[in-house]
Amino acid sequence: MNTYFAVVNKEHDSAYGLWFPDVEGCFSAADREEDIISNAIEALLLHLEDEEQPHARQVHEIASDPSVAQELASGSYLIAVPLVTQKIARYGST
Repeated sequence: MNTYFAVVNKEHDSAYGLWFPDVEGCFSAADREEDIISNAIEALLLHLEDEEQPHARQVHEIASDPSVAQELASGSYLIAVPLVTQKIARYGST
């Protein structure tokens, strides 16, 4: 399973926005902070559904990317987002 890093930002009176430096054109948003990860996982999965998976850089490589470093200096932060490609079956009594 690949893990991609997303840049998360939030302006005053707006939703959380996020984008993936390693996955061109993939972005998402969430109104609540607790929805950021699930929305990011869904966006990544849908975006790469029929695409070849791009190379996922390490966190230090992402953080040193000039466009990302500028965002981080402005208050944005990074999150790790796994590319979940399999459904997990739950077993147990109902």
